[in-house]
Amino acid sequence: MADILQLLVYGVVLGSILTLGAIGVSLIYGILRFAHFAHGDMMTVGAYAALVAVAAAGLPVYAALPLAMAAAAAVAVAIDRIVYRPLRRTSPMILLISSFGMALVLRSAVQLVWGPANRVYVPGIRVPYQVADVRIGVDHLVIVAGAVVLVIALHLFLRRTRTGKAMRAMADNAELARISGVDTERVVLWTWVIGGALAAAAGVFLALDTRLHPTVGWHMLLPVFAAAILGGIGKPYGAIAGGLTIGVAQELSTAVIAPVYKPAVAFAVIVVVLIVRPRGLLGGRG
Repeated sequence: MADILQLLVYGVVLGSILTLGAIGVSLIYGILRFAHFAHGDMMTVGAYAALVAVAAAGLPVYAALPLAMAAAAAVAVAIDRIVYRPLRRTSPMILLISSFGMALVLRSAVQLVWGPANRVYVPGIRVPYQVADVRIGVDHLVIVAGAVVLVIALHLFLRRTRTGKAMRAMADNAELARISGVDTERVVLWTWVIGGALAAAAGVFLALDTRLHPTVGWHMLLPVFAAAILGGIGKPYGAIAGGLTIGVAQELSTAVIAPVYKPAVAFAVIVVVLIVRPRGLLGGRG
């Protein structure tokens, strides 16, 4: 039982990271109508932006997080303006392929600048808290608390602000929102800002939980998309349930299979969901 509880703790931590990534994927798909396959590498960009703040300015990781989110948001907006915006009126397949290209560009740029070696924000081992027979690390508490704060902030933004309501309207019906006077370019801008910022937060938390290397975000792309599909692609609130479900399922699976096969669990979930409920738990877009 203690082993299962320990795996549940790890699952909630992983699920919190996946939730932040999946929300960004769902927002981009819901408003721009294409799957952004460079999202995992945006997580990597945010994680390395935090590393720069930690190494160059001597900031603690938690203080570097807002800077990393701002940097990733700026990169996301720049990519949209330079690459995606000219292609927005073409086929979604062209946008999807271009996002694959951007993933390769971002990954290669990170590797050229920082090299292929593993890195950490803070060297050394931090002793975890012991609760009964379950170990809970300080970083685990920070990751879960940070994810909760960011999700609540996003909820308030979408529900209480004019821009948030415009984003919801455009996600429901882009043409009707445009006819009704919604500034669609402003909505697209905010979509990339939020998506990039959340990707950076997910990348920083993932690097805290594991190690930082140029492919850290790419390896998380499949679980992130599995979480988005499970919750209902295009449904940010469904991404929360999807992220936690995938995270817990992946960690619990290590009780019976080798950890190296955890991504296969995410893939299996995608297959089952597409067969049983193609539109996800919250009935996302087809």
